[in-house]
Amino acid sequence: MLVKIPRGWEIPEREATPESTFWNRRQILKAAGFAGLGGALGSRLQGAIGTDLYPAKLNTKYKIDRLLTPYSQVTGYNNFYEFTTDKERVKDLVGKFKIDPWKVTIKGLVNKPGKFDLDDLVRRFPLEERLYRLRCVEAWSMAVPWTGFPISALIKEVEPKPEARYMIMITAQRLAEMPGILSQDFYPWPYQEVLRIDEAMNELAMFVTGVFGKPLPKQNGAPIRLITPWKYGLKSIKSIVQIRFVKKRPNTFWHAAMKDEYGWYSNVNPARPHVRWSQAQEKFFSPKGVQMVRTLPYNGYEEFVGSLYTGEEF
Repeated sequence: MLVKIPRGWEIPEREATPESTFWNRRQILKAAGFAGLGGALGSRLQGAIGTDLYPAKLNTKYKIDRLLTPYSQVTGYNNFYEFTTDKERVKDLVGKFKIDPWKVTIKGLVNKPGKFDLDDLVRRFPLEERLYRLRCVEAWSMAVPWTGFPISALIKEVEPKPEARYMIMITAQRLAEMPGILSQDFYPWPYQEVLRIDEAMNELAMFVTGVFGKPLPKQNGAPIRLITPWKYGLKSIKSIVQIRFVKKRPNTFWHAAMKDEYGWYSNVNPARPHVRWSQAQEKFFSPKGVQMVRTLPYNGYEEFVGSLYTGEEF
């Protein structure tokens, strides 16, 4: 008899949100017109690219131990300092931010550099939906159904050279559209994040273009952002315009700004407190209200990523 041994971060099937709930939600989204809009009409209504690709097929391999955070909280409580430090006001300040058309420049130590139209990218790499935990360094968390594609697919496409060891990602910097940049000119703009190539090739690492079965809203990092669920959310850079492959390790935005508070790796580590608060627990935004839950090493994804690290990384 085949016995399945559950991972530490999984819950029993009887306690999980029924699969029918997810598929019913997806059918409702389709009926509401979030899929199949396409073309210029879809771009105007959604403010995003490739609207006809949503909702994507759910990948059931990646399970979580909690109910999904409500859509209103996922899209209404956001860290996006380019607009404001007030998480609940980001959604109100993104209206002027233009995301269509959108191009991503890939350069550096690759055999196939270039400037790629995002619509071409999302059609080149099949999209899928995954349910992931999201853990902020500020000790709050959510459970989110992201849509995107593995970073490994893009890396294989552009063919990094053997000496490439790191992948830099850079956020758009548009002063007229992103008011938080000028009001916080003491930060080292533009926002920059970095992954080692082996981290970026990990199966969990995704470039995300959608959430809850439709394109990303601007406040969530439209039209394309990073998700690395074993790291604090500050690593999941939003609104990416450039990807560069390099040999030497560059700095990251928050590590450059406050290296004693924000690590270069920023792996979720409940045993290592932030200088101003504990990381042992987190405030989870659940459908039943905010709940205090225990934080797990690597945000519960140690089985997937633990072998990448020696345990000393910060």
